[in-house]
Amino acid sequence: MRLLIVGATGGTGRRLVTQALERGHRVTALARKPARVRLQHERLRVVRGDVLDYASVEGAVRGQDAVLSALGHKRWIYPNRILSDGTRNLLRAMEALGVRRFVCESSLGVGDSRGRLGLYFTLFVIPFILPFYYWDKSRQESVIRASPLDWTIVRPGVLTNGPRRGAYRHGPRVGNWVWTVRISRADVADFMLNQLTDDTYLRSAPGVSR
Repeated sequence: MRLLIVGATGGTGRRLVTQALERGHRVTALARKPARVRLQHERLRVVRGDVLDYASVEGAVRGQDAVLSALGHKRWIYPNRILSDGTRNLLRAMEALGVRRFVCESSLGVGDSRGRLGLYFTLFVIPFILPFYYWDKSRQESVIRASPLDWTIVRPGVLTNGPRRGAYRHGPRVGNWVWTVRISRADVADFMLNQLTDDTYLRSAPGVSR
């Protein structure tokens, strides 16, 4: 399968690239700074682009079978629409070019999973440290839900750099109202790649945690 991975230089994105290649896929990694994609492979193509620039997004989407997004940023201390506007460009290009499968990393605590990241995040981190980031994640999910494409929104718990275990909980009831739930980025990547050929969570937003 020919895959476009967006956010390929981030924590989950790097693992998506590695695991997709391990599974035999042909991978295009979209990055604002291609030098940050340090992996080299005969089935890996790195292209320079910005999700906020529609022309570069359309060029990267062309010829793909599916798109996986681990889009993120560090501009979370002030209001912005990087996640929602960037995702809107991705979906627009996919619709225009006939690419239907889209898997996007979001987070527990968004939408109808609000509160499932535990008390510490629900009452302190999200409202006082990351409110703008989570507001944009909510807008991002709304953009995806309005799309006619074959999408899956993946909502992980707090991300860690632990190893891929391949054993994790997933579904609409994942999370905890009191305790913080966690999962490794490697396991999130594993779950996201599984969604490319599994329709269990088509047009839904499962949580995933250890």
